[in-house]
Order: sequence, then C-alpha cells, then structure tokens
Amino acid sequence: MTRRKNALNDAELSIVRKNKQSYVEAFKDALELFEKECDLRNLRPYTIKYYRNEISAFLTHLAEQGIKLTTFKPGNVTEEHIKENVILYMRNTKGSRIVSINTRLRALRSFFNFLYREKHIPKNPMVNIKLLKDRKRVIPTFTKEQLNKLFRQPELKTFTGVRDYTIMMMFLETGIRVNELVGLTLADVRWEDNLICIRNAKSYRERLVPIQNEMKNQLKKYVAIRGYVESNSLFVTIDGTALTRRGIQNRIEKYGVLADIKGVRCSCHTFRHTFAKLSVQQGANIFELQAILGHTSMEIVKTYVNLFGTDVRESHKKFSPIKVLERRDI
Repeated sequence: MTRRKNALNDAELSIVRKNKQSYVEAFKDALELFEKECDLRNLRPYTIKYYRNEISAFLTHLAEQGIKLTTFKPGNVTEEHIKENVILYMRNTKGSRIVSINTRLRALRSFFNFLYREKHIPKNPMVNIKLLKDRKRVIPTFTKEQLNKLFRQPELKTFTGVRDYTIMMMFLETGIRVNELVGLTLADVRWEDNLICIRNAKSYRERLVPIQNEMKNQLKKYVAIRGYVESNSLFVTIDGTALTRRGIQNRIEKYGVLADIKGVRCSCHTFRHTFAKLSVQQGANIFELQAILGHTSMEIVKTYVNLFGTDVRESHKKFSPIKVLERRDI
C-alpha cells in the first residue's frame, strides 16, 4: 500500500473548509453586500441612499474617535460601540438631536440585522439597542395668513411661477409627499374622474387621491403652458427636464424667505401637515385621511385627529372646570 501525501490537495482542502465560517472583512464589502440586498428587495433609490449616507456617517464618526477602519472589521462592532461611539458621541460631542440619533440607529439596525442574518458577522451588535425616547412635539403647520403670503410669492407672468404655484396648490390639495410629486407623470392625472394616481408611494401601494375643480383647472392651465417636452414628468424645469426633489424643496424654501414665514419651517412636508390639519378641521374622518395620505398605520393619522379635531375643543366649552369659580373683578 502506497503512502499517501501529507499535504492535502485542492479537492481535499475544499472538504475541510466547507463548513468553515468566513466573515466579511471590510466595511466597504459589507456595504456593497447590503446595497445589493436592498436592490434585490426593490427598495426605493431614496431609501438606499439614506442607508448609504447614515452608514458612511457612522464610519466617519468611528474614524474621528481614533478607530482605524483598516483593521476594524464589521464583526468587531459590539453593543458597547453602538452605545459609546454612536449614541453618546452623537448626543454629547456632536450635539445631535434625538431624532437624528434615532435615524442613524434605524439604518444601523437594518445594516447589522442583514449582516448577522446572512452570517457575515458572528454577533448582532444591535440586538439589544433601542431607540431613544423623545418628546412628542406639536406638529408644525402653516396658518391661513402664512399660506396666503406664500401663494402671493410666485410670479404668475413666468413659467416657473405658474409651475410653482400649481405645485403648492397640489401639496395643499392632496397632502402628497415630495417624492410622490416628483414621480407624477401626465398620465397620472385622471381628468374625467378628478383624481391623481400616486404610483411612487412610500408604501409601494398605488393610491388615487381626489382633486376638486379649482385644482383641476389650475393643472389644465399649467399643462397648457408646459406644452410638449421629451420628459413624461408632470412638473419640469424651464429646460424641459424632470424637476428634482431638491429642486422643489429649494423653491419652497425660497418662497418661505420671500414671504418672511416665521415660527415654522417652510418645507414640502409642512404643507402635508397643513393639509392634514385643515382636512380634520373641515370634518375629514380618520379613514378618509389615511386613504388620502397613504399611511399604512393609523398612529400618525390619529395624532392629526387628536391635535386638530374640533370635538374635544367644543366639548371643553361645556365641561370646563373653571366654570365653578366665582367671578372676581381684577
């Protein structure tokens, strides 16, 4: 019987190594794997960008604290790193708001959950990490006076002025998100039914939102002066290209400065909050509001109803406890 060779050949080595766990070595590779997974799940580009930015900021903060990323691997991250080098560092050193810290934690939770689930790291550092408690603040909305000031700002003798006026009307009429508005095409306007089809929705669920005649007539005026352009987007630039999310935000912020809006951030999302407030005050119920806003959960919609509903205020007139006090002249 011939003596076997002591050194294993490639086939034998593959058997030995078959069950050996190989963890991801670098954050760059881990992020590429995660982004590929996000793409396979068909997440929105905006969501993938959010993950990329938050994870990149996390790595930047680690480097600022003297952690060498050339030797520090994804599998080296522990629960203590998240507590000390993320939460405490952001709160005490960077002065970040609670909402910003929670935004970072949500991104890291998705990132490390994926790495652990796919066996790219030995332990999940986020398993016991909870979001920070934050005070629930009053939802910012425009007053009627501020709305009228804003709508007086666009120059209606220009294409951009008519377009921006129409966009602000759309925000106020439908409560649409800015990403949803950017995704609107000419075909999404159901003229005969007085409806807007919102396809680029956050929840991935298309929905139909009603518009009234005033909004419909304004859209017709805008579309008439928009004319034919190569882009299918409903709202376009003066060059005929699709208007971007950042472009719309910049225009709204500009009108806020021109209108001298104080006490509230002049943003697209403030229009959404204002739509909810005015709708509730005009009698919209919780189910109607949820359908139009496109929320999958009732929680945020309940907040709008509780904050802006008139039922409690009207009832308070009847049961106000100070009615038992004797009047005194002051």
